[in-house]
Amino acid sequence: MRLFIAEKPSMGAELAKHLTGPASRKDGYIITGGGIVTWAFGHILRQAEPGEYDSQYIRWRAEDLPIIPKDWKLCIVESAKKQFAIIKQLMEEATEIVHAGDPDREGQLLIDEVLEYLENRKPVKRILLNALDAQSIKKAIADLRENSNFYNLKQSALARARADWLIGMNLSRAYTLAAKRAGHQTIFPVGRVKTPTLALVVRREREIQAFKPDDYFTLKAEFEHKEGRFTAYWKPKEEQPGLDADGRLADKKIAAELLSKINAPPLDAHILQCETTEKREANRLPLSLSSLQVLAGKKYGYDPQTVLDTAQRLYEKKLTSYPRSDCDFLPESQHADAEIILSNLGELRQEEIAAWAKEADAGIQSRAWNDKKITAHHAIIPTVEKCNLLTLNQAEQNIYYLIAQAYLAQFYPVHVYSQTKVEIDRVKETFTASGRIIRQMGWKALYSADPDEKKEEDEGNLPAMEAGDSLTLVQGQTEKKSTRAPVRFTAATLLAAMKEIHKYVKNPDLKKQLKEVSGIGTEATRATIIKELVQRAFLREEKKKKYLIPTESAYTLIDALPDEITYPDATAHWEHILGEMASGGSSLEDFLTAQAQVTTLICAKALEVRITPQGEHICPQCEQGVLSLRNGRNGRFWGCSRYPACKAAYDDDDGRPQTPKHQCPRCHKGALQLIHGKNGAFWGCTKYPSCRATFPDKDGSPLVPISNRREGGKEDEIGDISSL
Repeated sequence: MRLFIAEKPSMGAELAKHLTGPASRKDGYIITGGGIVTWAFGHILRQAEPGEYDSQYIRWRAEDLPIIPKDWKLCIVESAKKQFAIIKQLMEEATEIVHAGDPDREGQLLIDEVLEYLENRKPVKRILLNALDAQSIKKAIADLRENSNFYNLKQSALARARADWLIGMNLSRAYTLAAKRAGHQTIFPVGRVKTPTLALVVRREREIQAFKPDDYFTLKAEFEHKEGRFTAYWKPKEEQPGLDADGRLADKKIAAELLSKINAPPLDAHILQCETTEKREANRLPLSLSSLQVLAGKKYGYDPQTVLDTAQRLYEKKLTSYPRSDCDFLPESQHADAEIILSNLGELRQEEIAAWAKEADAGIQSRAWNDKKITAHHAIIPTVEKCNLLTLNQAEQNIYYLIAQAYLAQFYPVHVYSQTKVEIDRVKETFTASGRIIRQMGWKALYSADPDEKKEEDEGNLPAMEAGDSLTLVQGQTEKKSTRAPVRFTAATLLAAMKEIHKYVKNPDLKKQLKEVSGIGTEATRATIIKELVQRAFLREEKKKKYLIPTESAYTLIDALPDEITYPDATAHWEHILGEMASGGSSLEDFLTAQAQVTTLICAKALEVRITPQGEHICPQCEQGVLSLRNGRNGRFWGCSRYPACKAAYDDDDGRPQTPKHQCPRCHKGALQLIHGKNGAFWGCTKYPSCRATFPDKDGSPLVPISNRREGGKEDEIGDISSL
């Protein structure tokens, strides 16, 4: 008996429809002529909590860190115990198993871990369901693979899961405890991807707050050629005075002098260089999940989670292919479906899509069709199922529109244009101009209304000209401009930053290496991470555009953590290794050993970290902890939250700590006490000899100079205690 194990019930139900023979639904599975279909509910096994390895870890204690399992444990998810038992029973009866998890890294792991947990020894095939329409499912059933071929993909997923456990479980405890020692009563979640993502927003906000605009000047001139007028822009020489560090003209006086020079008669000029080249712009690729999320964020203002949820619904309605794809290419064999899909889109009740589909050429095969770029899944495209827009809500219609638009663009010619670049000499000052003439609109006809495409069109046309041609200056003018602060992240632009993480790494060598990496996080988890940061009040959304603003907790957490965990360098490098592991290029053991070493190092740093204390009664001795009321053997007292590092203790005075009346203004740790020396009474610090502050006595109180009260300085003290 062949047993199919799907990732979720909806997928199992669709799969069962296309197996041979009549189907009979039972509790937790479906019997068909082509085999039995059962399903998981996503992950029905979870990684064990620290307390499930050893009960001593139930309580969070710094001395137990880091917790690094020798033998990793999985536990059955409580809500899935019944379904797990059904899967176990069916596996015992099966002669062959077909792994029907989602066609990605996580989908591979969640069925494989069930098979390993139950110590399966029976043969296992793999079915790759990139879409749930009838044609795609039948093709997939006819093309079963050996599950062993996907071993490396599973290892990569396992490495990610265990690395996330090591970082999350240990560093969340370490830095929550460090924050607690400083009086903060909150959980500080630390994550391998989550934390550098939060740090991107924190750093961007600080750049905005610290930004001071700088004025600069642009200089442009209008020229008359025998074939027409055009505008050119001044290009400074290398030795040009008045430029700022970024090469902008910042000196107002020099700008005025240049303008006067340029506008002075005679008004003749000539063309130094004129180059025209033909450019061919290949078709924009179909959409991965990230590119769909970014595009929908810009066009419709949708947050990434909304886009993922909507794409998932379209997939379950069999209208589009698998949504959690990080691939923007298509298998060459899939081109055979083009005529059916184009025909269906041509009948769609959406004027633009229908018109584009009727003009599309099914014979064109763009660069998107490339088997070498395909892994377990391909770009998100429409299926051969006809779409009735009336059955979709507005968000579903909009997301379907973007997916169909990107697919249709593959059946248009490349975009061809002539690019002209001109250099002009006017009174020994250089001006440049550029323009384009569109020779073949091609696929860009589908995107001509987009703001990004309109910018290119606005470059305008230039008259026909050649090097050496004479020109006449019509008028030169300057324009004062100001530099602008960086723009705040939205959920969509933050997701794009996670995908293009190489732009934000510190190490310049790593920056080059990581250009080929698909960022930090996965297509399926990025939206969830951003959503969680908002839900846990580390980020808040502001204004109509939903800009992401860090909260005070975000600043506190990021400031406490070392660069290793707040900058994306290490995380992006780990993602690179995980990608290599999926291709068989790195080992799980080596990766986890490196993760354990990093975890140990950062846990040690948590013991020394200084976090701004939060509370009503800051400890007067260490100034890093907060005094809290405790019950001791001799009654209630106030102790420092950093105990045992700080053993400060004070009696309770009607609900308040009875702290020293006179705190030392130099060290802020000790208290001043009256000492009777050989030259009379004076006040000295209880932290002597580490603090040698001394002050004269005046009517039973220390005479502390104003400068000491304000700054804790040394001036006006009467001398060293040892000399008295």
